[in-house]
Amino acid sequence: MVQNHHHRGGGSYYKGSSSSTAIFFSKRPSFLSITLYIILLFAFSIFIFLVKTSINILDVDNGTDGQRTVFTEHSQSQSQSQSQSELESLEIPDEQLWDPPFSYGLHPCVKPTSKYRAAQGSDRYITVKSNGGLNQMRTGIADMVAVAHIVNATLVVPQLDKRSFWKDSSTFSDMFDEVHFIKTLQGDLRIAKELPKELESVPRARKHFTSWSGVGYYEEMTQLFKEYQVIHVAKSDSRLANNDLPLDIQRLRCRALYYALRFSPPIEILGEKLVERLRSLGGRYIALHLRYEKDMLSFTGCTYGLTDAESKELTIMRENTNHWKVKKINSTEQRIGGYCPLTPKEVGIFLQALGYPPSTIIYIAAGEIYGGNTHLSELMYRFPNLVFKETLATKEELKAFANHASQTAALDYLISVESDVFIPSHSGNMARAVEGHRRFLGHRKTITPDRRGLVELFDKLKSGKLREGPSFSQRVQQMHENWQGGPRKRKGPLPGIKGRARFRTEESFYENPYPECICSSKAA
Repeated sequence: MVQNHHHRGGGSYYKGSSSSTAIFFSKRPSFLSITLYIILLFAFSIFIFLVKTSINILDVDNGTDGQRTVFTEHSQSQSQSQSQSELESLEIPDEQLWDPPFSYGLHPCVKPTSKYRAAQGSDRYITVKSNGGLNQMRTGIADMVAVAHIVNATLVVPQLDKRSFWKDSSTFSDMFDEVHFIKTLQGDLRIAKELPKELESVPRARKHFTSWSGVGYYEEMTQLFKEYQVIHVAKSDSRLANNDLPLDIQRLRCRALYYALRFSPPIEILGEKLVERLRSLGGRYIALHLRYEKDMLSFTGCTYGLTDAESKELTIMRENTNHWKVKKINSTEQRIGGYCPLTPKEVGIFLQALGYPPSTIIYIAAGEIYGGNTHLSELMYRFPNLVFKETLATKEELKAFANHASQTAALDYLISVESDVFIPSHSGNMARAVEGHRRFLGHRKTITPDRRGLVELFDKLKSGKLREGPSFSQRVQQMHENWQGGPRKRKGPLPGIKGRARFRTEESFYENPYPECICSSKAA
């Protein structure tokens, strides 16, 4: 019984073999028995080798076949944990993540020169109908302040666009502090709340001023006042050149935009409250202008990552929007060229590669994200602390802003300007305006994604040529070393472009008001 217990599990090779073993060693082994023993031993070795080889082949097949890869739940979690630990091991210093770029002592300077004289505008009036969204209207109004000064006319408080995509019915006083606007600019020009009654019915010169025009063009426009007392401007956006204007005109634009066009008290008060609440969550936060709204995707023709049904819906929307001139757009070419906004998933990869930890507070400065949580899920997986207006403010607080897209956009603007880091997923009007304001206030950290370069990296990730980790993160960080909002002079037109088309390629004055409104001298 003891012997059987000792050999339990040993197989038939041992069972009942004690007598034969004794005989085998008690006698002199014959040549035949030795040969038989060697053959049996060799056969057993081959059997063991084949068994082990077949197991290894199965393991290799399961682990490397791209079409038929089979992982256990344990191996999947191991892989994910390894990837996550690699990303989390990228210890980026706090100052690299949050500190603004070195500003070399530069500061705002908007005081007029000694030669500057205020416009009188005695019996000349300019009425303006602003066009576009919030920031398109804001910069357009600042331009019209400068134009009214150049032509020595009284500016009537502009009308806001009510026919844009958002169909916002807000008036000037709903959006801006009207009294403050008039008072702040009283040393520059006369501003009237409305046209005098006696001039309401007189004929007006209705003009579409040429885009990006200089002082000479507007001095010629003063000839119109010989026949008309009132010039009506049908559009206000981009009516003034970015460059080659007198210093006093450039500084007037800055005074108008950064000081006079203060938002109305209800917007300013709630905006300040929301910034305080964000700070209470974690001290520092990123404002992410996630330009992934329906109108943006439809206008740009960017359908990467969307379903066929979503792509079709956006195409129909573009075809039915009359003032969008381009109807057929190649989405792939748009994306490769860097003209598409980053998807929420791509933004998540980008932020993680820059070194921001999953605990980072991220405020989403945007309208309704197309596809909602379906498209936001992968960004939320990487950064769970996403904050929206709807979660930061109470329903009662937001009630007054319901159905007023421009007013809620103003809240986003205020929160973005005050953020520790501002990141736009696309370079639209708001992104440019916020970046310019942050430059004006001391070159606050603004990280502008190199979309063309990032798309190449994202596609390599998808194809398996790259993987997320320290090497990938280093490439992204190096790519954006000089995209942090640091001081630099405004960019001129792109080379090789002639005629008026070159003005379109210049960097917007309101995106970077340096050097006219940002100085190293003591002048302010």
